[in-house]
Amino acid sequence: MPEHRARQHHRDRVASTFAEEITAMLEGELTDPRIAPCHVTEVILAPGGKSCRVLIAVVGGEKEEASTLEGLMAARAYIRTEIRDRMAVRHVPEITFAIDRSEKLTARMDEIFGRINKRRARDERRTSSSPASETREADDK
Repeated sequence: MPEHRARQHHRDRVASTFAEEITAMLEGELTDPRIAPCHVTEVILAPGGKSCRVLIAVVGGEKEEASTLEGLMAARAYIRTEIRDRMAVRHVPEITFAIDRSEKLTARMDEIFGRINKRRARDERRTSSSPASETREADDK
């Protein structure tokens, strides 16, 4: 059975508000030294509204990601309380945090595609050049 548009719109608005509030907390209110510089990339709210998953992009390596995740999981109760006070709602979903590595994967894929395109262009130049120009290129190297 398809879900009503109004219900989906409400869930999207709530997820957007959660992302804004959690981002504000990450920027200045959470003082845990384990939390590295990071930002919220997406909030996925369950259809029933009982739980949500917050995807975080962390600046740094795997060590910073692990410590940030640990610090955020320790601060979950504080974050839920602050969201309840700021949004003036009775129920705040159970929050879980996860590391979003999509930006790093996208950058790596772009790097690999760039290398492939460079190799193709180099191979095309080699096949289209004349034998005389190939000997000149070999002498230049």
